[in-house]
Amino acid sequence: MSSAALFIAVFLACAVEAVEATTIVLAAGTARDWRSALTGVAAGLVLLAVIVAALGPALTAIPLQTLRLVVGGLLLVFGLQWLRKAILRASGHKALHDEEKIFATELSAAQKAERRRVGAVSDWYSFTLSFKGVVLEGLEVAFIALTFGSNQKNIPLAAIAAVSAVVVVAAGGVAVRAPLARVPENSMKFVVGVMLTSFGTFWGAEGAGAHWPGSDAALLALVPLYALFGVLLSVALRPRPGAKLAYSAEA
Repeated sequence: MSSAALFIAVFLACAVEAVEATTIVLAAGTARDWRSALTGVAAGLVLLAVIVAALGPALTAIPLQTLRLVVGGLLLVFGLQWLRKAILRASGHKALHDEEKIFATELSAAQKAERRRVGAVSDWYSFTLSFKGVVLEGLEVAFIALTFGSNQKNIPLAAIAAVSAVVVVAAGGVAVRAPLARVPENSMKFVVGVMLTSFGTFWGAEGAGAHWPGSDAALLALVPLYALFGVLLSVALRPRPGAKLAYSAEA
């Protein structure tokens, strides 16, 4: 896997998580109190830094073959979940993921919540909402960066890609002060689902002792094959004209 491919894969996957975290923080700051919301962001980032500092060295100590088997399995779990949701949305069996609607929902909930001061934090609701969003989505960003970076023995590059994705998305959110509805997140999730599934298949098989023809070049076949399968499945699952579907409320 080349350095460019590693950077792109980590950047895209982390950008999806960053969009969701930024939407939550924007809702908390816009409806309530920006100072408390940003304090929650800072606290979340500190906790993430501690977790990454603890997990990073531990991952590098695991034998490469074992690491690839474990990472491959985990990536398949994440990748297949994302791919499944993207296919269901594309085929009409699941409501589209709408960041604008999510922003409106978070904004409404934040506006109705009672204001309560805790210590130096003037609005505890804004703090906890932002903290939760940053930590939960940030953990997925950290997982993606650490697993990809450890497997390729290039954690610094993976970390740069992850930070770049977060900075770009956050800067876009701050600039417009609105939900990142223009970001084609459903398409991004399909692409990232294909990539995670492809890398999970590749590394999991290598960890189990298999040898791919052409080594890393096998990814050039796996990625388009999974993408083609996803597109064909989306088309095949589309309902007949006039059929009614019950949309899922699942994220």
